[in-house]
Amino acid sequence: MIEAPALRRLLVVDPCDDCHRLLPGLRSVGWDVDSCTLENAADRPCDVGLLRLQPHHLEHPDAVKEVISRSGTEWIAVLNQEVLRLQNVGDFVCEWFFDFHTLPFDVSRVQVTLGRAFGMARLRGQGTVHIDQPEHELLGDSKPIRELRKLLSKLAPTESPVLIRGESGTGKELVARTLHRQSQRHSKPFVAINCGAIPEHLIQSELFGHEKGAFTGAHQRKIGRIEAANGGTLFLDEIGDLPLELQANLLRFLQEKHIERVGGSQPIPVDVRVLAATHVDLEAAIEKKRFREDLYYRLNVLQVVTAPLRERNGDLSMLANHFSHFYSHETGRRPRSFSEDALIALGKHDWPGNVRELANRVRRGLVLAEGRQIEARDLGLISHHAIAAPMGTLEDYKHRAERQALCDVLNRHSDNLSIAAKVLGISRPTFYRLLHKHQIR
Repeated sequence: MIEAPALRRLLVVDPCDDCHRLLPGLRSVGWDVDSCTLENAADRPCDVGLLRLQPHHLEHPDAVKEVISRSGTEWIAVLNQEVLRLQNVGDFVCEWFFDFHTLPFDVSRVQVTLGRAFGMARLRGQGTVHIDQPEHELLGDSKPIRELRKLLSKLAPTESPVLIRGESGTGKELVARTLHRQSQRHSKPFVAINCGAIPEHLIQSELFGHEKGAFTGAHQRKIGRIEAANGGTLFLDEIGDLPLELQANLLRFLQEKHIERVGGSQPIPVDVRVLAATHVDLEAAIEKKRFREDLYYRLNVLQVVTAPLRERNGDLSMLANHFSHFYSHETGRRPRSFSEDALIALGKHDWPGNVRELANRVRRGLVLAEGRQIEARDLGLISHHAIAAPMGTLEDYKHRAERQALCDVLNRHSDNLSIAAKVLGISRPTFYRLLHKHQIR
């Protein structure tokens, strides 16, 4: 028995008389057609959208952009001669629509375009990751990120201080926020302070607060960050940059669980969980007398290490697609996928700035992209054609090529390892053996 093909859902928005006359023919070739106004389109699921573009849509384009962005599929614009003469209609259609048709319809061409749009929507959907987690919370399926999520689930319920270590841009504050969100203190404040971003003469007041008249310019009482976090979590970022004098005050607070505002004399009890983060070698700082050893042991009760992006094999494409969707709202442009050349360039880049650098490059790519895909040059990366391989022995070349092949295929098919193995022309057990050999995932 041959299974009937699944219906393809077409949503026609603000249909005109020509659109209504088109619908019976589309239904006869397998389209499940629904129609509605633009105001109701956001709640109607579809595989392809058809929108009759009108002058007021171009005067207030945000509603159209919102419907197209939320649908996650391809749309076709229907234009009459009046709309075609409007300024900037071409740029708007090219940016937000898969294709367009002018009235009256060429029925056979419409059917071909709808079929192509359906195929493109399916293809785009395979590489799209829809994320409902807060911000960019610990996204990825690589071994380091899976182990990190598992570790945080164990550490979050405790009350012990946690020292978060890792390179800049690896998401140390995100780890701290995750620990807070999964803790018993989640309904209380999360207060973050960057110890390296505040002038040294202001850190004392920022952390501990001050009383009115404590110093010139102190016109009223100020509650410090530690006191503001009472009942919740205090996150001290770049703790290695905290001046030695403040390190002593912080140590005293950790020991005694109370503070005194600058200019005050009354101890104020404060109940907070302290999380600290650093990208510097605190052990070396202790040897150079730049960091107190007793404070180090107070903060380093539990420890988390964030992995650099270059070690998170298979997460690049997922993160890049997420940032493409996330920043499309900010840039006012439709989310774009990445060309094959861009994906290769992403995989070959060393990512010294880690996830923060990736987010910034994708942001840049969305602004600069001229086609329907983001290219390597839009990301500020070198095309793979221009990258020269380093010299080495034949065995070195074989080892590098094998590892690069695994990383490249994971960047494209991390969500389906069976397909990844098939692309490389090997069995799934062999694929897993090679991942283990190269310590990937």
